[in-house]
Amino acid sequence: MAARRRPAAAAAGAPATQPPTADAAAAPGEPAKEPVLRPPNLGVAAAAAVLFLAPFSYLAFVHYPLDADLRGSILKCGAMSLGGFFIVLKLIPVAARYHLRRRMFGYDINKKGLPTGEIKVPEALGLVVGIVYLVTAIIFQQFHYAEDSIWLVEYNAALASVCFMILLGFVDDVLDIPWRVKLALPTIAALPLLMAYAGGTSIIIPKPLTSYVGLTLLELGSSTDIETQQAHEFSIYLVLPFLTTSLALLAFNWYPSIVFVGDTYTYFAGMALAVVGILGHFRFDPQTGLLTGTKDGNLVNIFLRLFGKCSEKALCIRLLIFQFYFGIITLVLMSDRLYVAYSASG
Repeated sequence: MAARRRPAAAAAGAPATQPPTADAAAAPGEPAKEPVLRPPNLGVAAAAAVLFLAPFSYLAFVHYPLDADLRGSILKCGAMSLGGFFIVLKLIPVAARYHLRRRMFGYDINKKGLPTGEIKVPEALGLVVGIVYLVTAIIFQQFHYAEDSIWLVEYNAALASVCFMILLGFVDDVLDIPWRVKLALPTIAALPLLMAYAGGTSIIIPKPLTSYVGLTLLELGSSTDIETQQAHEFSIYLVLPFLTTSLALLAFNWYPSIVFVGDTYTYFAGMALAVVGILGHFRFDPQTGLLTGTKDGNLVNIFLRLFGKCSEKALCIRLLIFQFYFGIITLVLMSDRLYVAYSASG
């Protein structure tokens, strides 16, 4: 958890009380000292990659008899995504030095009072991940989608929304805009998505990456409808580069953090998962006007499988009632802790 704290300028003529830091101005005639980051924790990134990608690889290349073209497209996307992983590893230290020069850093407030709490940690390094993700996804479309593909419009709309969100997130990191403005930013970034979206008005809430990549491929392998298969392919092609570039960032952000991801990554990750969930349509029966559950393990599909087909309105009401009652149960279970905290603050 980071709190941006810019050091106050020293009083004029006041003697220096601390040794010069790595990003301080160099003495005349001496070269400027470049800050040196600790090496990334590649062991954590490798373990997370195995956890996420091993089930996916088994389903794609062993369990399901996917056609050769589809497997070839997945391999292309995977190879480009792996390249994005190494590019992020290479660029983050470079970008971190630039951010420190521009005084974009924070301190780890959980280590306040310790020597490590005084280390300047560069912020907003999610910018690197977002840019590499966009470049990887844009290059991949040249090898996969034809000019007349029905998915090309939605694919480009998804990337445009992600690009908008990266920009707005970085603006937030630099200007620290107030919350009343932040609430309007997703609306602006979602405009390309809104213009390109041609499905129903219901949205699949994006799942955690572990379940999303695996269960997307589960449904892809078991589905016989061409449009449904293409929707899940679409999801895979957007999730794979997101996963690999995020793993590279995790290697730097794992405890103790070498860099902070900033609001840039928060905005970027939220929009990336949103476009996957929104544009990767789930099943809607136009003849009956009812929604049908799939094998995906999110709350929407669980309700549809448990209670059967229903309209969008009925599903929305059921989910709201479910969340309301579980919210009440949570408050009841936490009531003692809340009372103790309130008493201590009073």
